[in-house]
Amino acid sequence: QYILFFFLAILSSCTIGYSFTGTSLSPDVKSVSVDYFSNRASLINPNLSQEFTEGLRDKFTSQAGLTLKESDGDLQFEGAITNYRLSPVAVQKDAAAMMRLTITVQVKFHNEKNEKQDFTQSFSQYEDYASDEDFSSVEETLTSSIVEKLLDKIFIKAAANW
Repeated sequence: QYILFFFLAILSSCTIGYSFTGTSLSPDVKSVSVDYFSNRASLINPNLSQEFTEGLRDKFTSQAGLTLKESDGDLQFEGAITNYRLSPVAVQKDAAAMMRLTITVQVKFHNEKNEKQDFTQSFSQYEDYASDEDFSSVEETLTSSIVEKLLDKIFIKAAANW
């Protein structure tokens, strides 16, 4: 009897937390606010700020199940696009065989419920394309792919706490 009582007491004191969203956010985190990310890069893509800002909002509302607030969310993001650059990657016979589009975003993150998770960090991502392709014809695809990868990195840093 005592052994059974002892095991039941131990089992009842154990708690296991599961997260089906892939986050390690505290259960009391309910909302997110994302300020507009202005484009401060020397080369400007006119759609990038809107695409990035909306993408970050969507990421946290759909994947973390948070409510979007205009300001003062439990999680708060602000920042800017600081780099949008084309550069040659692979050079063959005095000409670039591949080109690289790199996008860098400066992110300031504040967690109202756990300030130890706050950070200010630059996130950078790139995609390569063949130099014989017209950049204007591949720019939208490249940009979308880069933005998605940047959003994943930011989500993991802020919500998964990796």
